Parts: sequence; C-alpha cells; structure tokens
Amino acid sequence: MKTIDAHQHYWNPGRGDYGWMPKDDPVLSRPYGPSELEPQLIEHGIDGTVLVQAAPTVNETEYMLGLADATPHVLGVVGWVDFENSADRETLERLSGHWKFKGVRPMIQDIPDDDWMLRPDVQWGYEAVAELGLTFDALGFPRHLANFLTILTRHPQMKVVVDHCMKPDIAGHNDESFRFWADGMTRIADETGAYCKFSALVTEATPDWTAQDLRPYVEHIFEVFGPARIMWGSDWPVCRLRCDYARWREAAEALTAELSADERAQVFGGTAVEFYSL
Repeated sequence: MKTIDAHQHYWNPGRGDYGWMPKDDPVLSRPYGPSELEPQLIEHGIDGTVLVQAAPTVNETEYMLGLADATPHVLGVVGWVDFENSADRETLERLSGHWKFKGVRPMIQDIPDDDWMLRPDVQWGYEAVAELGLTFDALGFPRHLANFLTILTRHPQMKVVVDHCMKPDIAGHNDESFRFWADGMTRIADETGAYCKFSALVTEATPDWTAQDLRPYVEHIFEVFGPARIMWGSDWPVCRLRCDYARWREAAEALTAELSADERAQVFGGTAVEFYSL
C-alpha cells in the first residue's frame, strides 16, 4: 500500500495572490517548491503527496497543475474555483480533465461571513463538485462545524474531507472548547460520510507543544471517524511554524502506535488513495 502525505503546499509569494500570508514572516513568506520537500519524503518513505491550494485564484490552481505535471511525487491537486461565480462551472469542468486534478477547497476559514457557505448563490459549487465526481476539502474552525453539517447533509453525494480536524483550539484548551469541538466533529462523523485529515494539529498548539497535548484530539477523531476515514497530512510548510517535517511525522506515528498495522497503513496512505482516487 502506498504511503501518502495527504496535505502539503508549494507556493511563491512573488505571484501576488496569497493575501493571508504575512509579508515579513520568516517561515512563510518565501518560496517553497518540490526540491525542498523531496528529501524529507524520501527519508520517511513517502510515495506521493496531495498538493493543496493556498490562494483563492484559478491562476494558482493552474500553477499547481504545472508543478504536478513536472513532479512525479505530486499525485493529486486540490485547487480553487470561485463559488460566487456560477460561470466557473465551465472552469471546474475544464480543470477536471487534468488527471491529477482531484477537487476544490474554498478558503472558508478566511471569509468574514461564517454563513457564506449557506448562501443560495454558492450552492451550484457543491452540486457541481458532486456531479463531476470531484472532492471537497472543508477548511474552517470549530465555529463553522454546524454550517458544514448543514452543507454535508444537504449535498450527501459530495465527497468531503474535513481539513486539519477543523482546527481545534489546542493552545487554549479547556473543557468547554474541547466539548464544543468534539460534539461538532461527532455529528459530522455520525451523520455524514465525511473523512478527516489528521493534519495541522501542531500549528493549533503552543510553540512548546508535546504529543500529549495533541492526544485528546487525536483519540477523539479516531473514535468517531475510525482509521478508514482518516488520512495523515504534513501541512508542510505551514507546520514549520511549530516544528520540522520529521518531528510532526514522528509525533503522528507515536500517537497512532496502538493501531494495528493495517489501520496505520490506512491512515498513512490507504485512506488518501481511496478518497482522492490516487
């Protein structure tokens, strides 16, 4: 079974469409490309990756597909189209003709209106994703969980993966915030067919995080989703805000050490292969 990193990024800030990126951040505000990540993939025996959008433009999606064409380890690309423009249905159809294009990710976490995803004028996007057999990466925060549940139950044929465990507040951990997140994730798992990405937890933790800080969140997603609906991702290079690739990978392996060999194979490869048709 292939070993897959189900969530990583390449970018070049000089392209000018990464509006979320701090201009002078020493970690984020520089180019990242395949030659920098490849040695780490080889070190950890990773056969391929899913390259995920980081800018809300079709131009960036085209840029990523170009990288994918030239990069054997990129097995799939998750891009972006404008859900506020129904004419982008044609764009989505065109992109779906590329054999490495797998789906889309609206940058919902950055949209000021938490109810944006419920607007009537964006519903065509979910319908088109489902009709074209593409995937949908759900990017948000715990406050978005109820609305995502509405969308997922409204469009049950759409293949959905919850990015980054919906970014729980690990740094500010308290019983109330944990329970709010856990209840929302349980409903997503129980009432929909969504998958979950075991990724980016380190960047939601404090700079001095340990694997034990992450454990309650990891245990909960495995309890409610099960290994067959969970896929590991590095979220590289964003993970570098807290640690290098190797430390996050090693923490993820430690946190899943009690799973069977078959279950670990699912989490670290099989689930992503199945979900994204890699």
